[in-house]
Order: sequence, then structure tokens, then C-alpha cells
Amino acid sequence: MNIIIMNNLIKFSKLIFYFLNIILIILYLFPGSIFGYFLYNDLNIQPQITRDFIISSNHFYAFALLSFFGFFAYHKTKNLNFLSLYLIFLSIILEFFHLIIPNRGFEFSDLFGNLAGVIFVVIIYKVISRYA
Repeated sequence: MNIIIMNNLIKFSKLIFYFLNIILIILYLFPGSIFGYFLYNDLNIQPQITRDFIISSNHFYAFALLSFFGFFAYHKTKNLNFLSLYLIFLSIILEFFHLIIPNRGFEFSDLFGNLAGVIFVVIIYKVISRYA
């Protein structure tokens, strides 16, 4: 019975991972801030979850969340190296798209926040899997 529950949980986490991928890509490629539009009725204002410190905290949280669900969904497979590379390249490519998307701007703090979110989850996963 526990195996069935775990398999269902992994399937559900894969759906969440795919859903978060789609949402993140839409938010990144949209010319302006969707959240700013709904919260402030202004596409140019980006809501801030917490203050930035060298890196963008919003970007860190987004990519850490995406990476967490990705590693949870695929932790028992041989796809972890591919997943890590996918998340790193996604975090780089999406930020570079801001160079050509109207009303968006490339920022190194955002890029580093993206990468830090992915790398943070990779390190946590490696530490936990070593001792588990």
C-alpha cells in the first residue's frame, strides 16, 4: 500500500513540475509583469517577495521551487544529470531572452538568482542522498 501511495505522490510531483515549468516560461517570456498587472494594475511593477541581497530573491525562490519538484519527481531515476543540466540551461536561457523581450531587461542579479536556486537544491539533494 505504501508503494502505491509513493508512486502516486511521484506522479503528482511530476505533474506539478511540468506545470511549474509552463508557468515559469510564460511568466518569463511575457512582456511585462503579470503579477504587477494583477496586484498594481501596472505591467512595469514587479512585486518583491523579500529584499534582494546580491541576487534576486524572487528568481531564487522560483528556481528553487521548480528544482525541488524536479528532483523529488525524478530522484529514483537516471535522469538527474539531465535534469540538472536542463534546469541550469533553462535558468540561463530564460534570462537572456530578456534582452529581446519588450518591457523586460537582462540583469545579472536575476541570472545569479536563477542559478543559485538550482544549485542550492542540487547541493541539498546531494547532501540528503549521501546520508539517506
